[in-house]
Amino acid sequence: MTEPTPLEQLTYEQALAELETIVAALESDKRSLDEAMTQYERGQELARYLAGLLDQADLKVQQLSGDGLTHFESQA
Repeated sequence: MTEPTPLEQLTYEQALAELETIVAALESDKRSLDEAMTQYERGQELARYLAGLLDQADLKVQQLSGDGLTHFESQA
């Protein structure tokens, strides 16, 4: 098995795609216990990484919009 790409080198979209692939593989029940545990651990790492990226984006939005979040109205 090849080494996974370090998290800090993944974009949000790449990390999410890898996580979705892991979830699908784990749901297929065609893995040994060791493989499933390795994939589960990687999935947990990816989930934490993705949550951190979302937190960073949320903080940036808050900083750009001033003291608080502004009300969003759809242009629909």
